Amino acid sequence: MKNISLAQQYPDASNELIELHCFGIKIQNNAITSDLHEAHLPDASEAYEAAMDAIESLVLAHHCAGIDVTDPAYLEGIETAVESLANNID
Repeated sequence: MKNISLAQQYPDASNELIELHCFGIKIQNNAITSDLHEAHLPDASEAYEAAMDAIESLVLAHHCAGIDVTDPAYLEGIETAVESLANNID
């Protein structure tokens, strides 16, 4: 499980743990962890891994910018993006 952090860019981070109900995504102190990398086949490509990193980074950036990443429509967007990537990246 990787940990991506924006703590230096957003030093006033809340210590509150935010758990999203998809892919085990958790945000705390402007850092994100998820199960996105564990949710694939063992032979996933580097492109797939990079895409999952990009999704984590985007979710974290949206949270830091004040977007409600717990909104059901937002979560549906994450799920759709991951599914699309899984179907289109070799």
